[in-house]
Amino acid sequence: MKIAFYGSSLLSSYWNGAATYYRGLLSDLARRGYQITFYEPDAFDRQKHRDIEPPEWAEVKVYPATEEAMRGVVAEAAKADVVVKASGVGVFDNELLEGVVAASRPDAIRIFWDVDAPATLAELRESPDHPLHRTMPALDLVLTYGGGPPVIEAYEGFGARRCIPVYNACDPATHHPVPADDRFRADLSFLGNRLPDREARVEQFFLEPASRLPNRGFLIGGNGWETKGMPSNVRHIGHVYTRDHNAFNTSPLAVLNIARDSMATTGYSPATRVFEAAGAGACLITDAWIGLELFLKEGEEVLVARDGKDVADHVEALTPERARAIGDAARARIMAEHTYTRRGAEVDAILRQEASQKRERSVA
Repeated sequence: MKIAFYGSSLLSSYWNGAATYYRGLLSDLARRGYQITFYEPDAFDRQKHRDIEPPEWAEVKVYPATEEAMRGVVAEAAKADVVVKASGVGVFDNELLEGVVAASRPDAIRIFWDVDAPATLAELRESPDHPLHRTMPALDLVLTYGGGPPVIEAYEGFGARRCIPVYNACDPATHHPVPADDRFRADLSFLGNRLPDREARVEQFFLEPASRLPNRGFLIGGNGWETKGMPSNVRHIGHVYTRDHNAFNTSPLAVLNIARDSMATTGYSPATRVFEAAGAGACLITDAWIGLELFLKEGEEVLVARDGKDVADHVEALTPERARAIGDAARARIMAEHTYTRRGAEVDAILRQEASQKRERSVA
C-alpha cells in the first residue's frame, strides 16, 4: 500500500518532538512493504537544523510554506491507498486536513493522526466550526500518539468511527547505550523545549530540586530556556540534536521526564523522552501520571516523583549502582514490550483490517 503522510517534519526534530515517533513508525512500516511519501513544509527553520537526510525507506517532499505549494502536495493524495494528515504541521493545518480528505480516492483509508490529542480535543470543545468536526464523518480512523480511554471516549463522542492510541516506543537502532560524554555529565538532566503548558512543571520538578540541592549539578537542554532565570548549579546547553540524545541520556546520574500539563492530566501519554532514555539504559525519574504502569514499573524500572521535593530526594539518595540497576531494568522492559517493531505491527494490522472492511462496505 502507498501511504501519503502529511506531517510537521521527518527530517528535523527542531521544535518538533514528533520526529522520532514518525521515524520509528514509518521506517518499520516501510520494512513491511509500505511505500511512504512524507510531505513536510519548509518552515520554522527546521530544514536548517536537519537531524537526518532523506532516508531510503521514505520519499520526503519538502514544499515551500505557501498556499500554492500546499495545494500542489494536497493533490498528490489521490495517488495513495492510505492518506494521513497529522496534527501540528504548523502551516495551513486546516486547509491540509480538508484538502487531503477531499482529494483522496473513495477507496483510500483516510486517517487523522493526532500527536497532541489533549490540545486538539480542547480545540474541538471550544470551536464548533473546527474543520475536524466537518471532516470527521469522512475519516476512517483517528490514531493518537497517546491518551488511552479518555481520548478514545472523547473522539468517539465527536463522531470518530474508530479511535486507536498508537503509543510512543523505542527504536533500538537509534536509541541505545553509549559511553558517557563529558558535555552531558550531571546529577540530573532534563531535555525539553520551553512551552507554555510545561514551564510551570519544569519550575516545580527541575528548578526547585536544583535550588534544594545547591551542591549537585543540573543540566537542561532544549530551545527557549536562554532567558529563563535559573539557579547557578543549572547549566543550559540549548538544542540537543538527535545524534547526541544517547550520550545526553547515559552521561548523567539520572534523567528527568516532565509531562506537559495537558498530557499529565489526560494520562496514558508517555513522551518520546521516556523511551529514548529507557532505550539508552538511563535511570529515569518521571513526574506521576495515570497509566505509567502500562510501560514501566515504579521503583524498579522508573522512579516517580509527585513534586519537586520527591525529585530532590530521589537524586540525593541515588547511588550509581542503583541508577544502573534501574536503567538496565527499564531497558529490558522497553526492548521486550515497547519497540517500534511492535508498534509497526499494530499499525499494519489496523490498516489491513480497515482495508478489508472498506472493501466489504463497498460491495454491500
